[in-house]
Amino acid sequence: MSSLADELAADLDISDDENHSDEEQDQQDTSNYMDADDDDNNGTEKEREATQTNTTDGKLRINQVSTLLGMPVVKSMLERIDYYTNQDRDGVSRPLTENDDEYQLIVNSNSLTTDIDDELQLVHKFIRDHYEPRFPELERLILNPLDYARTVKAIGNETDIAKIDLSFLPSATVMVISVTQSTTVGKPLPEEELEMTFEACDMARALDDARHKIMSYVESRMSVIAPNLSHVTDPSTAAKLLTAAGGLQAFCKIPACNVQVLGRDRKINIGLSRASQEKHTGYIYSSNLALSVPPDLRRKVVKIVAAKAVLAARIDAGHGSPQGEMGRQMRDEIDQKIEKLREPPPSKKTKALPIPDEGPKKRRGGKRVRRQKEAYTMTELRAARNRMAFGEAEEEVGYGDETEGLGMAAKQTGKIRAAVADPRNKVRAPKNRSFNMPGTRTAGSTSGLATSLAFTPVQGIELADPNAAAERVKKANEKWFGDGAFSIVPK
Repeated sequence: MSSLADELAADLDISDDENHSDEEQDQQDTSNYMDADDDDNNGTEKEREATQTNTTDGKLRINQVSTLLGMPVVKSMLERIDYYTNQDRDGVSRPLTENDDEYQLIVNSNSLTTDIDDELQLVHKFIRDHYEPRFPELERLILNPLDYARTVKAIGNETDIAKIDLSFLPSATVMVISVTQSTTVGKPLPEEELEMTFEACDMARALDDARHKIMSYVESRMSVIAPNLSHVTDPSTAAKLLTAAGGLQAFCKIPACNVQVLGRDRKINIGLSRASQEKHTGYIYSSNLALSVPPDLRRKVVKIVAAKAVLAARIDAGHGSPQGEMGRQMRDEIDQKIEKLREPPPSKKTKALPIPDEGPKKRRGGKRVRRQKEAYTMTELRAARNRMAFGEAEEEVGYGDETEGLGMAAKQTGKIRAAVADPRNKVRAPKNRSFNMPGTRTAGSTSGLATSLAFTPVQGIELADPNAAAERVKKANEKWFGDGAFSIVPK
């Protein structure tokens, strides 16, 4: 059965073959921070060899697991941060450039914060593994690594939570811890194990203090390096963007679409799945400005901030607006756009119904439509079946078990389908126009060719009325046939 030291070594992947790779990684990190001398490298190797022999009964100490703060390069960097922090940069008229030593220190210090975060997670795993036999439920109650370390340092092997000062935790969390402590299955730790756990807690506190020192220093100097960019985004985010880009001049050459994903983390966090990570997100997405808006608006806010950040960085690169007036103006525009995005949609107005049109509507149709209407119109037979005579029995026709009345269809004969008289189908015949030919005459009119001259055998040519003969014939007819019957001729 493997010992606790073997299991911890397997978890931390520490072996003799990997010591050389760890040394190479440390040397690469050292070259990223600053160019150290050969004497410092030799001293680092001697300290690492000394810490490897510093073991207690085959158990690894925290100084073997976390070696970041013990590196001479990190120590010298923190000392230089203290030196530049005591200096007053506000009174210096010349802004910092990329060739200054302090500018390089700011860039390297911001890179160090990422390593400190990774180291803090490693120390948290060390504390959790060593303190789990004492209080296994505690890691599920407190998720923050720093709060977990402070709680472990405060509780130790104490069984009465009421005697411990846990004011740095919420009151609800303290109540849950006290209830869980009364029913826990853990056992008190040995003195040596508890001492190693307390050393790891102190290491976590030291890493957090170093991180706060670096962040406060970088934020204080960003107002000198990039005042406009610091107003568009917070100084911490501005420092991370410049560090990821490799400087202010390099950041100005990056398009805004690439600034949105600048600083995205492709690693999987300890204990977390990749499904919980946001895709295509960077430092701007995790800034306070983007996190202050609802999740559905964060993508739009990131696009707006990235575009303004590139413009502000180009102004800083040209040493324009040293007091940050343009940056403050851009930040006001960003705030106005965010307020516009957060406004609720306008309410729908209730429109009044239109005035109804009086009269039938015009419907278009042609010969095909008229034929279709004629095909589906009601026949006379169907109309007769719908009628019933008053006081008379209706004839019925049976279809199996069902019967159907015939109405007045049994008494009516005629066309099966009604003939619909459509005036549009009627052919309009042209009007009869009579033309009076010579020698013809219409009723009530006199031909224009009629003459009053008459030829008689007695007198020859004489003047006579052309209508007189017709009047004489009419009077003779009325005399004999005026009453509609023949008159009786007297004897």
